[in-house]
Amino acid sequence: MGKKKDILKSLSLITLLIVEENKKSRDKMTAFLKDKVKEIYTASNAKEGLTEYKKNMPDLVISDIKLPQEDGIWMSKEIKNIDKNVKIIFITKLSDSKYLFDAIKLHVDDYLVKPIECDILQSSLLNIAKSINLEKKSKQIINTLEQYKDIVDERSIVSKTDLRGVITYVNKPFEDISGYDKSELIGRAHSLIRHEETPKEIFEDLWKTILSKKTWHGTIKNKKKNGNYYIVDTIIKPILDINGNIEEFIALRNDITDLEESKEYFKNQSEKSNLDLKESIKKATIYKKAIDKCNIILRISKDRRITFANDAFCKISGFSKKELIGKPYLLIRDKNIDLEEYEKEISKMQKSLDKGDIVEGRISNSAKDGSVYYCKYTIFPIEDEKGNIIEYMSIRHDITQIIKLHTELEETQREVIYKLGEIGETRSKETGNHVKRVAEYSKVLARKIGMPENEVKTLFAASPMHDIGKVGIPDSILNKPGKLNPQEWEFMQSHAEIGYNILKSSNRPILKAAAIISYTHHEKWNGKGYPRGLKKEDIHIYGRITAVADVFDALGSDRCYKKAWETEDILTFLNTQSGKHFDPDLIKVFMENVNEFLEIREKYKDNF
Repeated sequence: MGKKKDILKSLSLITLLIVEENKKSRDKMTAFLKDKVKEIYTASNAKEGLTEYKKNMPDLVISDIKLPQEDGIWMSKEIKNIDKNVKIIFITKLSDSKYLFDAIKLHVDDYLVKPIECDILQSSLLNIAKSINLEKKSKQIINTLEQYKDIVDERSIVSKTDLRGVITYVNKPFEDISGYDKSELIGRAHSLIRHEETPKEIFEDLWKTILSKKTWHGTIKNKKKNGNYYIVDTIIKPILDINGNIEEFIALRNDITDLEESKEYFKNQSEKSNLDLKESIKKATIYKKAIDKCNIILRISKDRRITFANDAFCKISGFSKKELIGKPYLLIRDKNIDLEEYEKEISKMQKSLDKGDIVEGRISNSAKDGSVYYCKYTIFPIEDEKGNIIEYMSIRHDITQIIKLHTELEETQREVIYKLGEIGETRSKETGNHVKRVAEYSKVLARKIGMPENEVKTLFAASPMHDIGKVGIPDSILNKPGKLNPQEWEFMQSHAEIGYNILKSSNRPILKAAAIISYTHHEKWNGKGYPRGLKKEDIHIYGRITAVADVFDALGSDRCYKKAWETEDILTFLNTQSGKHFDPDLIKVFMENVNEFLEIREKYKDNF
């Protein structure tokens, strides 16, 4: 029963053209087959039949041999010129021997004798439909495999060798990375590119593994033609014949030189960095490898469901294939990312893919245990034989350790900057979390006015050093409890320029930004600030933002020369100084979001 059902299903997938002059016969076949096949097209003569075929390209043609004007033989020859593999069934009479001979020469698939019996017609169609669907599946499989091959050939560094290790094939990426032309490589031993720093034990293990018909995976350092090196994550697989004998070896590689060099650089930086900024900052431990495996593969349907995940993806995500296949891609979404923003990014990516573009980038996902991992990805649209996109293939590389390392170094740099900022505050007895609060206020205010995120991060990192120039001011002035006399006040004002001179020569973006902030955060919107008396937009936006943040926090904190103000009085002062001391647009945004600033002040309040 099941087998018969499968056969009938094959019939339901095909499209059919019936060419029959006799309307009664044509209608009878149409009525019998309309619920059994996917689509039926009809024609009453050969020319009309040819037109219908060109228009609809059906899988199968059923035609009477004798037709008015041109006969079925003529029409079939024309159709075969369009597609030589099209399936054709002729309807004939026993007396049509000449036509039958011509039909045989055309390699038609069957012929039926009039009057046609329905069960014979169905039997013939079932056999041919099964053949049509097998051919379609074969074409689709071949088409998909060709696309997979093209993807691998484009993204991977590929070579093939014989059993002696002699190179028999290399692709263009192999030539590019090695610096050798194909003509210099083919026929040469693979040892041509061997780097002397790669331990011989690696090659011993490699050959032992692949000669035992197993796949070898590892990292190899190779030498370019010009003597430089490159590092590749490598998979070598033996290709077997039908008898299980090794025919050749194929190697797929991914260039991880930059990642390995970055890992080594950060490792060295961590080992060199032994600053005791806080008790919590200690000598960093040796980091794990930045890359787990090069080829992490995921396939996703157009409706964003996971259709395939390889072992490497299961390993990094913590999910089994059973838990992944058929599930929405949202299953692995990084839960720290806002769902609306996430959907916006995914939709944007899908639009590019649906245009046929290849999309590259960096992504974070949540593993089964809730942890977050990071990957570089390249996503390819996969098409069927007609060029319709049927799914997307994502090839990923694990960069979690690199991201975590960057994050830790950024946090360490931030601690350095906080400590530098606190030096000036400590000397003027303004201890506590002032510099942290100023950084947080500045970040929020910058985001609220729509500053680009990279600039927001720079401002956030640099603003704690706004008063670094106080290191050059004598304690007698810094900590004077009363009002400063004109000479003392002039000396105090010089801290803005001192801070600028300390930092201005740096090539680091954060320190350059800190120099600007130190120089401009005491300027006033009306031009009555110092050290240069700048006005309005002539004052850098970093300085204008930090000025609001610094004054808001300073007025709310106890200082050697004053007591902390009440919050209501501080807000009244900021409003009255809008357009005088402060950028009026910034004050407007500040007041609209004042609760956020008050929450920050409470979160980082001084505990002494």
